[in-house]
Amino acid sequence: MLPIYVVNNFGQFNHLISRALRDLDIEAKLIANTTPPEDIETGCCGIILGGGPDISRAGRCSEYLDLNLPILGICLGLHIIATAFGGGVKPGQMGGYGAVEVTVLDTDQILIGYPSTMQVWASHADEVVVTPPDFIRLASSEICGNEAIRHKEKPIFGLQWHPEVSHTYEGYRVFENFHKICQE
Repeated sequence: MLPIYVVNNFGQFNHLISRALRDLDIEAKLIANTTPPEDIETGCCGIILGGGPDISRAGRCSEYLDLNLPILGICLGLHIIATAFGGGVKPGQMGGYGAVEVTVLDTDQILIGYPSTMQVWASHADEVVVTPPDFIRLASSEICGNEAIRHKEKPIFGLQWHPEVSHTYEGYRVFENFHKICQE
């Protein structure tokens, strides 16, 4: 079985994402964001675009969006997805990491098993302020209207929050759901 590639965008939580997957017995491999797309295409079953300090250091991540693989963007990964598909990202009003209550608008495939509201741990230093045209909103909060989004046709998902940290309510479900998507 092919692993899920976790793309390291120099964020402090990328290793935790890999660890969370391994703890769920999901094979994962951390890769550099400078990895050529052709080296990724046949080596994995899906891609997680990890968080990071700045979109200018996202390497080749936007090129991975064209590989016809399931993709989950977390924090900066969400911003990469939104920007590439015509959405808008701007500095958030709330800034650094903290607890946020999100409202699930649509469980879709990625949020199956979650209640209608839950506590998550997120950074809002930057956030998606304009939903890309081909995407739907899956979750929002009083702080941010685009806490989770999904492409209407492709298996491309993005979360503002960090499912890999213990402060997020049952964050492991996101990874289990994404793994199921990767197996389809």
